[in-house]
Amino acid sequence: MTTTVTPTTSTAYIGKAVSRVEGPAKVTGEATYTADFRPGPGLAYGVVVGSSVPNGRLTAVDTAAAEAAPGVLTVLTPFNAPRLPYRISRELVDPQDGEPIHVFQDDRIHFHGQAVALVVAETFETATYAATLVRASYDEEPAVTSFDAAAAHAVPPGPGNVQAGMPGETLRGDPDAALRTAAATVDSTYLIPREDHNPIEPHATTAAWDGGSLTVWTKTQWVSNTRADLAGVFGIPPEDVEVVSPFVGGAFGSALRVWSYTVLAAMAARGVGRPVKVVLTRRQMWPLTGFRPCTEQRVRLGADRDGNLTAIRHDGTAETSRYEQYAENLLGSTRFLYRCPNVATRYRLAGMNVNTPCSMRAPGEDSGIFALESALDELAEALGMDPVELRLRNDTDRDMDRDLPFSSRTLRQCLIAGAERFGWHKRDPRIGSMHDAEGRLIGYGCSSATYPVYNFPAHARAVLHPDGTALVTSATSDMGPGTYTSMTQVAAETLGLTLDRVRFELGDANMPKAPPHGGSATMGAVGSAVYAACAEARRRALDEAGETGSHADLVDVMGRLGHAVEAESDYRPGPQNNQYSMHTYGAVFAEVSVDPELGLVRVPRVVSAIGGGRIVNPKTARSQALGGVVMGIGMALLEHTVLDHRDGHVVNATLADYLVPVNADIRELDPFFVEEEADPNVNPLGVKGIAEIATIGVAPAIANAVYHATGKRMRDLPITPEKLI
Repeated sequence: MTTTVTPTTSTAYIGKAVSRVEGPAKVTGEATYTADFRPGPGLAYGVVVGSSVPNGRLTAVDTAAAEAAPGVLTVLTPFNAPRLPYRISRELVDPQDGEPIHVFQDDRIHFHGQAVALVVAETFETATYAATLVRASYDEEPAVTSFDAAAAHAVPPGPGNVQAGMPGETLRGDPDAALRTAAATVDSTYLIPREDHNPIEPHATTAAWDGGSLTVWTKTQWVSNTRADLAGVFGIPPEDVEVVSPFVGGAFGSALRVWSYTVLAAMAARGVGRPVKVVLTRRQMWPLTGFRPCTEQRVRLGADRDGNLTAIRHDGTAETSRYEQYAENLLGSTRFLYRCPNVATRYRLAGMNVNTPCSMRAPGEDSGIFALESALDELAEALGMDPVELRLRNDTDRDMDRDLPFSSRTLRQCLIAGAERFGWHKRDPRIGSMHDAEGRLIGYGCSSATYPVYNFPAHARAVLHPDGTALVTSATSDMGPGTYTSMTQVAAETLGLTLDRVRFELGDANMPKAPPHGGSATMGAVGSAVYAACAEARRRALDEAGETGSHADLVDVMGRLGHAVEAESDYRPGPQNNQYSMHTYGAVFAEVSVDPELGLVRVPRVVSAIGGGRIVNPKTARSQALGGVVMGIGMALLEHTVLDHRDGHVVNATLADYLVPVNADIRELDPFFVEEEADPNVNPLGVKGIAEIATIGVAPAIANAVYHATGKRMRDLPITPEKLI
């Protein structure tokens, strides 16, 4: 049923810094991750063999030597794999145009590393060895492995992506005319290379069949979508697919959709009649899962002498695969973040022989804000104006793109509070004027940040037991933000129970349906459903017991009833989505030190002011914010996937060569939350989410700081020593 709920006024647990309820399970090894599951006897192991060419047709696969190896059960290839119905279920996490690869259903090769065989054996070691014995032959065709070559033939997003909110062209006013008459202008191009996901937990799936029913234990951020997808691929009812994923060891968007290895595990398990586990190696995660696409963006700004924006033209081109169009909200922030009467955006997609990109923390906004906020810093320099003052001067109280009021907006507060906490007033505006005691150049940089508030339907169930405990469930995920803990807090406070009397469970497709665990939407959607279910369960229990007081002891009530009470409720977004523009906001301030001889950049400190709505758990939210800043530092200074254009393979597909920040790279991080008035329009709890906003703006703040220190404008990420020397 649907229950109308209003924000709770009690603060017994909501808003408190509660330690993770699942923490002991994680540190003791009790928490079961995907590769830990061993469903019964007879577990076999599958190892993927990838293509050695980027484009063409698979003409033959010689499996004789592999099949002869002791312990090998079978070798699946496109030539002996079963034909599957493949009724595709296209959800919001999937590319909205094109057609996904139908795994092992044809001989077409789209990218280097694409699966061409799966060796299944008694042990992982045997399967790994036998995989080296497989020999594939190809009819190779010319491939597009260079972004520059692909960008020359880029095309607008297809109709599915346009309908999903990624248009090819938008126009407000006459930006070209305004640029011609502007007192100050900027015209710059910014390049962000491909970045690949590198969560601690590798991707994995274990699959088992029981007659016509399939169970998969898999790394996923959306168990309900995995169920629907696999049901469509194998042509079975969704209720005959069970998906289990109680713990996810990091994903950041890479586990939102179903990848080929999951289909292969299920295909192999049905073929050999026993459970099959497929765990990708670290190197295989580069070609077989998604990534943040390479983007090239041109930003043109115009302003009057007082710094008021008069024109923005923002063009962006992003890589995608040649068989699907992955699009993201690259230019969305530009259309509303600042007050400007004349704005145009242009979005194009460049098809390459690569696997399809996917969401990667703050997909679109993180890249688009880098270009916009870097250009705004260049405009401040051209005007001789303080960068913070320029941003404040162009603040707006209305979304000019959608012509809607904001449900709440704290960009100004974030900029002012962040600048004060950082000590921005100590910044000498002269380029290269600041030094530390060791002679390193010091620079200060800033950036605004914003991310949409996504509203999705969600369901939850609450069961009250006679012993005064409660079990609350929803088919959401927890890849690290603290979902177990925050939902327990909401449930305990709503029910009037102590935390130790509430157990929250997730990660099972048989539980009440939840939206994708991404887009900073889980707390708002699932949290509101949990609140509704718990409020309804408590009401039913009190009504049945004849209690009318709001302060009745639920433990005592349930003991007197002597039987369980259950309620299932849902949360559905209301009309506010079309009445208000809803966003989180932030401001990032970064200090860099640059060795003038070696070009080495260090980041001594980052201050992040975040307007994220109601904060359910400041402790886990701060943890989210810290991780977001670290990810932003990686984007700014380190991360860069390199393709060999001869065959399209990733050159640096190891953590020894694909660099991510480590402890030695991180110094003082100071994220804090700007208090916002309760915003009941976003959801009943008034929460907006932290995960995405925490990383947006970090890279441009660092790049702007590097310019302040060195006078060299870094428009091409990452900022490496050779670019500064």
